[in-house]
Amino acid sequence: MDYYQPPKVENVQHVAVNQKKTKTEEDVKRDVRSAYGDVAKAKNQNKSCGNSRSCCGVSPDKGKEYSKELGYTQEELESVPDGCNMGLGCGNPQNLASLKQGEFVLDLGAGGGFDVFLAAKKVGSTGKIYGVDMTPEMLSKARENAIKGGYKNVEFLLGEIEHLPLPNSAVDVIISNCVVNLSTNKAQVFNESFRVLKEGGRIAISDMVALKPLPKEMIDNKELYCNCISGAVTIDELKKILSKAGFVDIAIEPDKDSRMFIKDWVPGSDAENYVVSAKIKATKPRTVK
Repeated sequence: MDYYQPPKVENVQHVAVNQKKTKTEEDVKRDVRSAYGDVAKAKNQNKSCGNSRSCCGVSPDKGKEYSKELGYTQEELESVPDGCNMGLGCGNPQNLASLKQGEFVLDLGAGGGFDVFLAAKKVGSTGKIYGVDMTPEMLSKARENAIKGGYKNVEFLLGEIEHLPLPNSAVDVIISNCVVNLSTNKAQVFNESFRVLKEGGRIAISDMVALKPLPKEMIDNKELYCNCISGAVTIDELKKILSKAGFVDIAIEPDKDSRMFIKDWVPGSDAENYVVSAKIKATKPRTVK
């Protein structure tokens, strides 16, 4: 299967090292890449990795019940290739996106391709799904799953969500599942999302938000960061980031019931009293002529 190569188009932003970044930010990114690379390797070897109830843990017998807790149906779980669902999310962006035939979609942090493959069925042969991930091991697994499932309308790209390897106005919808919280530069993620969306395009993501400011000891905890906890920002802060990027019709709906599974991510961390999963939607406005 041939995979997408970024075209030589003006204003396309590629992954690059920003000399002004602090070592701390690069260290965090390295930690996240390593954690999710280990998940992909463990899945390939049918082994355990971390806490299988966390957003970056996996066990060889990780069933479908956890994914049902996140909002996926039995039909959805049975419709994708074995091995692409690693149970790494905190919700179901498919329920938010209302995808239509022929739409072009981008999944931020595609992992093994689970949400990409579900979206591919909804947009049909006239649509297209791009999955971006910065972890080579995840990208390889996603591409293997695409071949296994015979998907013709998906392409997986190696890249950072802060520097998307797509041209301007390339997609109608952006989905993501518990990934943006892992970025150390969320403003840049949504600036990039705004850039690659067409006018009238929309984001529909499931992600973590903070109910209140996190204490410093939680923010500085590597395990909590990689488990999608200490990178979460408050709802008000997230709304400001989205608005500054240019988005309108911003809606963030926290799911208080998600505390039931968050408490199992890092037992004893008290995370469920600080963060919850949320449904996040926003739109890129059309230019008034």
